[in-house]
Amino acid sequence: MVSKILSPISEDFSINTIIGLGSLISGDIRINGFIRIDGDVNGNIETTSNVLIGDKARIKGNINAASVVIGGTVLGDITAPKGIKLLSSSIVIGNLITKKVQIDDDVIFNGHCISLKNEEEFEKNTKKFLDQQAIRSRII
Repeated sequence: MVSKILSPISEDFSINTIIGLGSLISGDIRINGFIRIDGDVNGNIETTSNVLIGDKARIKGNINAASVVIGGTVLGDITAPKGIKLLSSSIVIGNLITKKVQIDDDVIFNGHCISLKNEEEFEKNTKKFLDQQAIRSRII
């Protein structure tokens, strides 16, 4: 099942870390490798690999990874250069920054999306967007 969900985005299917259903983590998570989350996380998630968010999971924080597949709820920005996939059960309130995005039917998404395949354009527009976001957060 995991390989079927991730196949359009990534070829790395070996999960290094699992946060199970009913678990609650408060604080930032930084790992090397693929992480699957089925519980709740109140904090940022950062990995050099992939993130799989199960349909019962709830994340309140930003996600920075190579690729991300979301089935649950994320309140925060998602940066994943290789790709972001929002499954039909997902709710995302935040911005998406990626080179490839796939959004299934019935997804709830509220935010901005930067999805540019060209590396130079992606980097330039990502920097510009993040700079604008930083300026806005200082004003508010």
